[in-house]
Amino acid sequence: MHLEAAVGQFLEHLRVDRHFSAETVRAYRSDLTTFAVWAARRSVTTVDDVDLALLRDWLWSSANDGLATRTIARRSAAIKSFCRWLASSGLTEHDVAGRLRSPKSGSHLPAVVQRGQIDELLGALAEEAADGDPIARRDSAVVELLYASGMRVSELCGLDLDDIDLDRLTARVLGKGSKERVVPFGVPARDAIVDYVTAARPGLLARSSRGKPGGGVETAVFLGARGSRLGTRTAYAIVDRVLSRVDGITAKGPHSLRHSAATHLLDGGADLRSVQELLGHASLGTTQIYTHVSTERLTESYRRAHPRA
Repeated sequence: MHLEAAVGQFLEHLRVDRHFSAETVRAYRSDLTTFAVWAARRSVTTVDDVDLALLRDWLWSSANDGLATRTIARRSAAIKSFCRWLASSGLTEHDVAGRLRSPKSGSHLPAVVQRGQIDELLGALAEEAADGDPIARRDSAVVELLYASGMRVSELCGLDLDDIDLDRLTARVLGKGSKERVVPFGVPARDAIVDYVTAARPGLLARSSRGKPGGGVETAVFLGARGSRLGTRTAYAIVDRVLSRVDGITAKGPHSLRHSAATHLLDGGADLRSVQELLGHASLGTTQIYTHVSTERLTESYRRAHPRA
């Protein structure tokens, strides 16, 4: 089978059978398309011609191009998953990437937004929302909910009105692999959501298709300036703009709020498994990386318990 055709089938398998998110499928497409183009320049155009030496050369070439270790590790994971699927589907005799070693990627995490900084930026957003601007009200609710719940930005953008329980202070989200979970949020987030939904959302919805909304936007919680469902790129821009307003914040993007929420929960005494459930991590090991920067609780425990503290 032609290599590019096999890549297309594999991506469809990820989307339909594995229920991978659109963002994840795009990442696989980028890496595997890059590999297919690179291989074609070396006269390798079919899956039968792909071997371990070729894969090693591709990763070695990536390193020589100056790509970061994290990027090379991602490429390695993508090609290993692809080759494993080729073998399991009978398109190749065996998994040629079975012995391919991935470079170790550093456990870099987004910078933590300190609690004082969080209070400052959320307070500023609330003041702007009080002026009545619908976009300001929406942005306040977006940032409040992202930080309160620790949900992913794609999960926030996918929220429908009936996913939010204002009485129980919970939201039902659809995470990676189409796994559903319920996450809590606090009273400030609830107040921001109520203010947005009652005072701002109707006006934004009226902008959809010149007052004739469709395509499911009637049920969407968060809407864009033109009345369509809020997209992840717009949500990223919202958070970046908000974070840039506060002096001393180096964090960027919605994941920084997710990371900060997890770190602050651990600092406050939450157990690791509860944080794992909140974040929707399949593995506890993924959640444990947050403990590397959660030193405030350790320091406080030391000062309380150690006789020479």
